[in-house]
Amino acid sequence: MPTPTPRGPMLLLLPIFLILAVVAALFAWVGGWIGNRDLTPQKMMDTAQASGKQQPGFRRAHSKGVCFDGTFAPTPAAAKLSTARAFSQPSIAVIGRFSASSNNPYAPDGASPVRGMAVQLKTDDGQDWRIAMNSFPFFAAATAQGFQAMNEAGQPDPATGKPDPDKMKAVLAAHPEIAAFQAWAKTAPRSDSLGNTRFNGVNAFRLTDAQGVDRMVRWSMRPRAPFAAMTPEQLKSADANFLGEDLERRLAAGPLVWDMVVQIAAPGDPITDPSKAWPDSRPEATIGTLTVVHAEAQATGPCRDINFDPLILPDGIAGSDDPILHARSAAYSVSFNRREREISAGKSAYPTSQNGSAR
Repeated sequence: MPTPTPRGPMLLLLPIFLILAVVAALFAWVGGWIGNRDLTPQKMMDTAQASGKQQPGFRRAHSKGVCFDGTFAPTPAAAKLSTARAFSQPSIAVIGRFSASSNNPYAPDGASPVRGMAVQLKTDDGQDWRIAMNSFPFFAAATAQGFQAMNEAGQPDPATGKPDPDKMKAVLAAHPEIAAFQAWAKTAPRSDSLGNTRFNGVNAFRLTDAQGVDRMVRWSMRPRAPFAAMTPEQLKSADANFLGEDLERRLAAGPLVWDMVVQIAAPGDPITDPSKAWPDSRPEATIGTLTVVHAEAQATGPCRDINFDPLILPDGIAGSDDPILHARSAAYSVSFNRREREISAGKSAYPTSQNGSAR
């Protein structure tokens, strides 16, 4: 009779081996060591740096920004959708950042229709939730490869000083969804205030309730101040920093408020493609209120050194398999590490405080 093979202990260890393999693969992908070797987070950040007047010590994208602080208060509907502590703690202090889309920290505020909002919430049980949103209703591309190709095609040709239109045609042929975003960018009105801008999380996340039921959602911050677009006169003559100046004026008069709303996916909705909006007919729930009470220059503000990684999530909320979501997380890490090295080396373009450190 053959000797029995001791399979029992090995089978018990198999799940551990699988978990370790997955973790190792994630670290390897973030480091750019496996997967599509033609595209790594480092290469994406290299392209971002080359696309404008990048300054050392600043974020590689959305470089221009202003810090804010305030509170987040959940609604009763929130706790029904997720066990996240942020949805049961009565009020949470938040640190956030408004931003522009350029990687030039001195770009005029009216240059782009895109505005950004990022928020960090730390609950009383020590959990951390970071949210990154933008004013566009859907993302430019379905994949990181498509987004990278669009950015590369948009860089000026050294011979002409302008992007090569044939390169962009080739990108659109390979990634046709980008055309919808380009059309939006050409026609979208530019808000005349951060306080009246709606910010959208275009990636999907999973909320899990107390019964273990999962729902896929996309969230947005919807301002209570009515939207107003920049006028043609403002587009021509507005001060380069008018959004920050307007924010200060509004906050001097009182807090600014946004309602956090989740849109709940139906079967068949594109969970892993942020370039496609879900139908407006999908059910929605207001899950909280963000109240902004104070703003401060990012050079001295508490948001400056925060990496608003959208995959830093609390229990009860999980990321989807959206490839753009995971690419953003990896790219944000590269951006954060680069600017921290520049600040530590004294190369930062930020103003210097009295003690000589970059602020």
